[in-house]
Amino acid sequence: MPAPLIDIKGLAKHFPLYQGLARRRVGEVKAVDGVDLEIRKGEALGLVGESGCGKSTVGRALLRAIEPSAGQILLHGEGEPVDVARLNRRGLRAVRKRMQMVFQDPFASLNPRMSVGEIIAEPLLCLGEGSARQRRERVAELLTLVGLDPERMTSYPHMMSGGQRQRISIARALALQPEFIVCDEAVSALDVSVQAQVLNLLAELKERFGLTYLFISHDLGVVEHLCDRIAVMYLGRIVELGETEEILHRPRMPYVEALLASVPQPDPTLPARPVAARGEIADPAHRPSGCAFHPRCPYAAEICRREAPPLRNTAPAGERPHLAACHFAEALTLAGVAELGAV
Repeated sequence: MPAPLIDIKGLAKHFPLYQGLARRRVGEVKAVDGVDLEIRKGEALGLVGESGCGKSTVGRALLRAIEPSAGQILLHGEGEPVDVARLNRRGLRAVRKRMQMVFQDPFASLNPRMSVGEIIAEPLLCLGEGSARQRRERVAELLTLVGLDPERMTSYPHMMSGGQRQRISIARALALQPEFIVCDEAVSALDVSVQAQVLNLLAELKERFGLTYLFISHDLGVVEHLCDRIAVMYLGRIVELGETEEILHRPRMPYVEALLASVPQPDPTLPARPVAARGEIADPAHRPSGCAFHPRCPYAAEICRREAPPLRNTAPAGERPHLAACHFAEALTLAGVAELGAV
């Protein structure tokens, strides 16, 4: 099993809630609430869940795009691991070469006043990498690498298609030759045919450069195509984690069954799937007692209302770990993609 590149321990991000003209603090939204996650070197780890579950907040806190409220973010390499959550501004600049991000909306994440060449060269310029000529050569190399004509470096983002803009975002993320890239809904804003092209590009780059991905998405089909393992989030916490095939075909947590059942059916003539969850996701400012999913879970019992289940290994001895936060993980027989015809 590969060694970990990123080791997240107890990561939390809480946003305060204020009320009135005096801005009196009345509570907090626990967007991320004690996440433990290991990302292995060279793997693509999918992070999935409903909108508002905290998955994008995890990715941004991991790179210190937003400040975490608590926890450790250990970046492994030669020597002792570095806690990214504790780094000062100078120390953070030093690890920027190793960790980069591709955002969801390329039109919003690219400066419209900068040319393509300036956008891709900006990380190199900020960290003082190479001369002006060397940066231009590097930009041309990166454009070729992501399937674009180097002559487009004088173009501007509004002159490019959505897929081309996302390729520019990927080229910018690769400029400093990072080891780890967070892809935050990197293909969700693209047409289906373009999605496939960008996913294949990400897979090729991963194999070519030995990259490690945290791939954040709500599309289980996309995650199945790219990711080695899947972590499922609900209300700021990981509720299931395991190999992609295990999660999709043999889920152990009722919430994952509900996610699979919610995937649209490609054939409208097929009978409707039974609803695996009721109601809406709870308010993260007022988390339910016990298991946070119990108000929506068709299998909930009294213990689910009283006690929060720990995230524990439910796999038989000798098999790869399959973690689930459910009191009845071993007892339930949940439907996977084969039974539901999903993904």
